[in-house]
Parts: sequence; structure tokens; C-alpha cells
Amino acid sequence: MTAPTLSPATVRTSTGTDVAAAAALVVFWSSGFIGARLGTEHAPADTLLTWRYLLAALIVVPLAAHRLPRLGRRSLTQHAIVGVLSQAMYLGGVVTGVGAGVPAGTAALIAALQPLVVANAARRWLGEPVTARRRLGLWLGFTGVGLVVADDLTATDVDAWAYLLPLGGMLALSAGTVLQQRWQPAGGLVESMTVHTIASALLIGTEAAAFGRLDVPAAAGFWWAVVWVLVLSTAGGYGAYLLVLRRNGATRVSALLYLTPPTTLIWSWAMFDDGIGVRSLAGLVVCAVAVWLVLATRHGVGPSGAG
Repeated sequence: MTAPTLSPATVRTSTGTDVAAAAALVVFWSSGFIGARLGTEHAPADTLLTWRYLLAALIVVPLAAHRLPRLGRRSLTQHAIVGVLSQAMYLGGVVTGVGAGVPAGTAALIAALQPLVVANAARRWLGEPVTARRRLGLWLGFTGVGLVVADDLTATDVDAWAYLLPLGGMLALSAGTVLQQRWQPAGGLVESMTVHTIASALLIGTEAAAFGRLDVPAAAGFWWAVVWVLVLSTAGGYGAYLLVLRRNGATRVSALLYLTPPTTLIWSWAMFDDGIGVRSLAGLVVCAVAVWLVLATRHGVGPSGAG
């Protein structure tokens, strides 16, 4: 199997589309943590995710079903695997872990390992270079996330196995990101989103049904949360993630996720009047510098100008 043609060595200079997609990714991906907070007040994580994906499937399948047979069995299988890893397993691990008692800040810090994992995997499997400047940016981003979530890193009585859930989710998203770039299955963004949604709905829906958690809560707040994650997180956040991944590569799209914990703090401040401390603001600045260090490296050029 050959490596994909899209790599930092072939990525062009950023355009307005790239900048807009990156901004949308950060804002809408962050909204997913707010949606999880809203939804899990009324139902278990798998109930929320099941109805999120079932409704999404009802929307996208009529729009794209006629295109799917053209992709072929191989590409359909690859899309399904990437979707299960990047959506069902990632969200299932993180949201269920938080529901099991893992502090949200700790889950965010575990998730912040993803750019480091992806960068190392992309260097080996995708041919994406990891320059000294990029390595500095990746580690600086992890440090910045640590500052942002430091106040939430409190000792708890959570069972040790619960921490494996967000860790597994992070590894699943990392694997899905690298496989999408390595395989580059046929089809555009719409086809990808459709197959990912169907595969995730089937997996999470089957799990929720097996444990008797398909019943819809009577609270109107549950449906508000479902609409929130459907529109902002699925269409906005995950759609932007796939777009940035296709246009700019695995390492860059993962680095942008360093900006999601501080952006989530801003969402929480606006939605729930949560406070933002000086340390968190400092972490936001550190994350921004880190992402700049990673994204500013073009055509495999390091800080000295040598590839």
C-alpha cells in the first residue's frame, strides 16, 4: 500500500478556505463538550450519541445514498472503519469516561496527547516530516492544555479502568485520522460523512439497545442537546475536521485540537457563567503559540529554513 499523495511537502499555502475551515473546526469541535454536558444531564452518553447519529443518518442518507454504490466495497469499508474510530469510539470513550467520573479536565488532557500520537504516526506512515519547530509546538501545546485544565485535575475516587475510556477514545481518533490520510478512500466530504454517520449509528445504537438505553427522556433539554450536537458538533465540528484533514494533513488538523480546551472554557463561560482564571488564560496563549509553531511550518521547512 502506497503512502497518500497529500503531505506537508505538497500542501499549498493557506487560503481563505483553509483559515475559515480551521476556525470552524476549533469553534464547533469545542461545542461538542458543551453538548455532552447538556445531554448527559438527562440521559447516559450512549443514549445521547445514538439519537445524535440516528437523526444525522435520517438527514444525510437521502441526500447521498445514490452516490455510495459508486464508491465500491473497498472504499465503503475504509470509510466505515474510519467513521467508527473517529466518531463512535472517540466520542464513546471520552463522553462515557466523563460519565464514569473522570474529571473533564483530565479527559481533555488525555485527549491532548492525540496530536503527539498522530505526528509520530504520520511521520512513519504518511511521510509527514516532524521538524524541531513542529516538535516544540506539539509539546508546547500539550503544556498549554495542562495549564488550561489544571484546576480540574483533582484527585477523585474514580476506578482506574475509567481512565482507559478517554485514552482509548484518543487512540481511536488518532488511528482514524492517520488511516483516512493513508487510505484516502474514494468519495468526497458528503460521502465520508454519510458512511461515518451510518457506521456510528449502527455501532452505538446496537450497544445502547443491548443495555436497554434507547428510551428517549421526557425532558425537553435532552432534545435541545441532541440538536446542539447534531448541528454544531456533527455537521460543523466533524465536517470541518474532515475538510481540514483532506486539505492540510493529519499533523496540522490534530494540532488545531490544542485550541479546543481553551475554546471550550469560553463556551462554558458564555453558556454556564463558569469562571476563567489567569492560569487558564495563560494556557490559551501557550496553546495559540504552539499551534502557530506547527501550522507555520510549510513544505517541510524548519525554523532554520532547512527541511
